[in-house]
Amino acid sequence: MEPNKVQPEGGLNVTLTIRLLMHGKEVGSIIGKKGETVKKMREESGARINISEGNCPERIVTITGPTDAIFKAFAMIAYKFEEDIINSMSNSPATSKPPVTLRLVVPASQCGSLIGKGGSKIKEMRESTGAQVQVAGDMLPNSTERAVTISGTPEAIIQCVKQICVVMLESPPKGATIPYRPKPASTPVIFSGGQAYTIQGQYAIPHPDQLTKLHQLAMQQTPFTPLGQTTPAFPGLDTSPPASTHELTIPNDLIGCIIGRQGTKINEIRQMSGAQIKIANAMEGSSDRQITITGTPANISLAQYLINARFRDVAAMWNDPSSMTTS
Repeated sequence: MEPNKVQPEGGLNVTLTIRLLMHGKEVGSIIGKKGETVKKMREESGARINISEGNCPERIVTITGPTDAIFKAFAMIAYKFEEDIINSMSNSPATSKPPVTLRLVVPASQCGSLIGKGGSKIKEMRESTGAQVQVAGDMLPNSTERAVTISGTPEAIIQCVKQICVVMLESPPKGATIPYRPKPASTPVIFSGGQAYTIQGQYAIPHPDQLTKLHQLAMQQTPFTPLGQTTPAFPGLDTSPPASTHELTIPNDLIGCIIGRQGTKINEIRQMSGAQIKIANAMEGSSDRQITITGTPANISLAQYLINARFRDVAAMWNDPSSMTTS
């Protein structure tokens, strides 16, 4: 949200930018058939409404304009969500109507002002508007922003947003803000009947042939025995092909994209390939790290393919800065 002036009477006379975080279904509701709903919202409110691109489970909706236009746009979104809730209840046995919920994305440096000393400000907002307001304790991934969740009736939400805007304009962000950019969904890969599939929505879509062929090769040969399981299934008989070792050298500044957050990516590659993968510690004075892959030739090929695929994904993000996140 951009800082600006506040009128002495406490009213707003500014141009604002507010960012909302929405799930795919909510975004679909806002866009409407052939974009008709969002077009109507733009025309009737006078606000600019932009929706981030990308195949992500979450999207950023940015609303910019004079305060009156912003609040009209917010009202239209809140009432649209309430309409969706009412429509969904017509096919549901539930009798109590759930509240409308919106999530704002706010610089973390402004969250202290929203909460107030000892929680006084957020308590005041809850009591005066009737809306529930929650400020997330943690920052959104790879950003310096937090989610502020507002729940209640459309009327309560609109009043609450007005109060939040006043507080944020009076307390501009401190320092640079790294905006939150939703991360594309990491599509799981499933192997069945010798074919690799990725899950898209409710459907399993065949994965590229190269990955399927590598997986078939790996499955034709007994995977390398996992660490700690040294006894063959049949004592005295071990039909596993001899394990071999392959080494890769990776620049230090790229190793993070192979490891992933808390080791998630490297663990996926280990599980899918059946290979053991060890990453050497950084050596002083060296700009590279050594990766050692151990397993059958097929295991090693699949591990190499998955590592290269990870590099391609990251390279694609660099080529498209709007989608760039660290994962």
